[in-house]
Amino acid sequence: MAGNVLIMGIGNVLWADEGFGVRCVEHLAQHWSIPDGVTLLDGGTQGLYLLPFLEEADTLIVFDAIDYGLEPGTLKIVEGDAVPRFMGAKKMSLHQTGFQDVIATAQLMGYCPEELLLIGCQPEELEDYGGGLREVVSAQIEPAVHVALTRLAQMGVVAKPGRTRSDLLADPSIMQGAYEAGRPSEEEACRTGDARFFPAAD
Repeated sequence: MAGNVLIMGIGNVLWADEGFGVRCVEHLAQHWSIPDGVTLLDGGTQGLYLLPFLEEADTLIVFDAIDYGLEPGTLKIVEGDAVPRFMGAKKMSLHQTGFQDVIATAQLMGYCPEELLLIGCQPEELEDYGGGLREVVSAQIEPAVHVALTRLAQMGVVAKPGRTRSDLLADPSIMQGAYEAGRPSEEEACRTGDARFFPAAD
């Protein structure tokens, strides 16, 4: 029996490929009907606020953008005790160290999920505020979701084509289609910070 399964995407959709994990969970909800006992969650950058969800889970599957030092767009699967180490080895943003702390805290409190699976993708671009996923990373959403569906099937949990409704996902206004269609171009809006405070060019 699979017990309670938590499938979570973490990251910040405002910083280009940082949003990979969130977009994976979004894609899963939009294209697959997930049976009872499986929770889909947009974990974003919530950190320790995610602890109650881990407490209820027997299995945790996480999607995330991870700097493995590989070619952009490379998927790498990590399991078990290695998951916290990979999530903090090459810190890209505050959320990674935060989630590493979430797992460590859950372990100390005695309710960390027994099974951990990290489905990570090597990012291409992070320094693009307001930018969307790069093509090479976006192309890995379906393969990453396939890894998760395969693991569910191995546990006896069979998803079917369809949709999954969840109050734990992002508001429709910031889902990938609406977000990327509505953002201004690079010429209209600076993507790397507040241009008013950049050093003057020589």
